[in-house]
Amino acid sequence: MDKDVYERGLAKRRAVLGEAYVDRALANVDDFNRDFQRLVTQYCWGEGWGDETLTPRERSILNLGMIACLGKMHEFETHFRGALNNGLTPDELRAVLTQITIYCGIPVGVDCFRIGRQVLAEQRGERPSRRAESPESQSSESH
Repeated sequence: MDKDVYERGLAKRRAVLGEAYVDRALANVDDFNRDFQRLVTQYCWGEGWGDETLTPRERSILNLGMIACLGKMHEFETHFRGALNNGLTPDELRAVLTQITIYCGIPVGVDCFRIGRQVLAEQRGERPSRRAESPESQSSESH
């Protein structure tokens, strides 16, 4: 293991995802997933996010598109929060999600906008309305 790359990755991971998120992930390390967590921290965050060629904002935009395309909505929520931590505004995120919808399809866009609304409501200290949580309510707004 390259300790410097790992430490750089850990710092980036904490900056983007937040201390609490990373602390929870590392607290759950065991013999089964130890190497996976090291790989994520060193390779993804140390090598990938540690390359300063792209800004964290640019990486967040790219990640949101790729993760949405893959349909990995749990990870999408994590990286939506990270995009806010990296300075993207709700208006910029709305534009990103619109672009995702155009290229990945309406069903993916519905999921992304639902998650985005929930995260933004939580950040404002609100509880998302039942309508915001319902896939059916989103589909009528999106089509």
